[in-house]
Amino acid sequence: MGDFTSRAPAALNDPTLRANFRRAMDGLMSKRAAQFADKDAWESLRAQGAAAKARVVARLPELLEQLEANLTQNGIVVHWAETTAQANAIVLDILQKAGAKTVIKGKSMVSEEMELNHHLEAHGIRAVESDLGEYIIQLAGEAPSHIVMPCIHKNKAEIASLFEKNIAGLGYTEDVDALTAAARAALRGQFASADAGISGVNFAVAETGTLVLVENEGNGRLSTTLPPLHIAVMGIEKLAEKLDDLPALLSLLPRSATGQAITTYVNMISRPRQPGEKDGPKAVHVVLLDSGRSRVYADAQLQDTLRCIRCGACMNHCPVYSRVGGHTYKFVYPGPIGKILTPQLEGLDCAGDQPHASTLCNACVEVCPVKIPIADILVRLRAESVNSTGSGAVKGAGSMRKRLESLVWKGWAAMYGVPMLYRLGSWGLTRLGNWLPDSLPMLKRWTSVRTRPRFAAKTLHELARDKGYDHE
Repeated sequence: MGDFTSRAPAALNDPTLRANFRRAMDGLMSKRAAQFADKDAWESLRAQGAAAKARVVARLPELLEQLEANLTQNGIVVHWAETTAQANAIVLDILQKAGAKTVIKGKSMVSEEMELNHHLEAHGIRAVESDLGEYIIQLAGEAPSHIVMPCIHKNKAEIASLFEKNIAGLGYTEDVDALTAAARAALRGQFASADAGISGVNFAVAETGTLVLVENEGNGRLSTTLPPLHIAVMGIEKLAEKLDDLPALLSLLPRSATGQAITTYVNMISRPRQPGEKDGPKAVHVVLLDSGRSRVYADAQLQDTLRCIRCGACMNHCPVYSRVGGHTYKFVYPGPIGKILTPQLEGLDCAGDQPHASTLCNACVEVCPVKIPIADILVRLRAESVNSTGSGAVKGAGSMRKRLESLVWKGWAAMYGVPMLYRLGSWGLTRLGNWLPDSLPMLKRWTSVRTRPRFAAKTLHELARDKGYDHE
């Protein structure tokens, strides 16, 4: 099981990590608020984005077929993968048939979900991350801690030490421009010499068969243009119905993610290099990954999870994520969106504690640009974790049900349903409840982080009788 609870104390007791996240989250929240200062304009734009993604979810099978048809017509080869293992096998086969030994990668959370880099390395293919944040954590041998800013958990000093150890000829420096220049110099040759480029996809437009990639550094454009082969990996939900939907989505995404009015680069790829053209890959492949998404889609309430545009705003405003960081969640997708997506993809038997790692404060719901009802889905998954509805929509439903807890709740229901039992239980708690030791298993998880409340010496009914009131 994910066991979020056992990992959280280490993060909470790490002052450097806490300071790094607090500084980053405060800045991101301020920038986002400045971009959406006009509340009416925000709600109008948000309604457009939510409607665009709601249409995708409502027509997902049909739009996927339309996307495949238009991609194929454009000369892009489409592959379908039911599992991450199948997706890895497809990517490896494409690369091996092309004789590729080196790969330059743009940022892709789906490739993290697939653990693609490790799979390729195990088969003799070197994959180099070109996004600066991803490059940093690749050097550190870590996983991303945020879906937009992978190395947000590190400060300048930590990055400076990392670069000093891994980039030849670079001494220790905390100068941001110098560190960026060193990474650029180290990566520049990789773009031109790589046998293939791999990217993610922000939106795939079903109407035209267009892959849309959003970025700030230009590395995504280089990764998909200079190598002779481009492979794009994407979840089956990352669609837009038509090009007219993009303005709203492309406005919401950067403002919600980093507080920018617009990203530096918006790349639209509709075909491989054509005769007479001087650049672009000679072949483009798209791998559409399911990995449990069809199961999510099958449930009328849970399918709203698939609206996500991966902006990370829910994480930036989450009081839990901002204090423990992304690595505490263990899985690829942390924060509020991870708490609802991971248990559905991985199963409640693997990540059943994730929906419980929330205050249900609704901050994530208020800032979500496509109006995902995250809190409602969290409550649904909490219920599913202990009492399966039998719908089969959630893998591992009921896996967290405990016999003792069930008996306690049955006892509570009986006590509050029978007046005599209620009086007897109230009398026992007021006389004996305060003597129960905090070390009891049923109390320990609560009292380890909270002060146990003390029962009053007398019940309300007893106090009323003492005052001469007849409670009957």
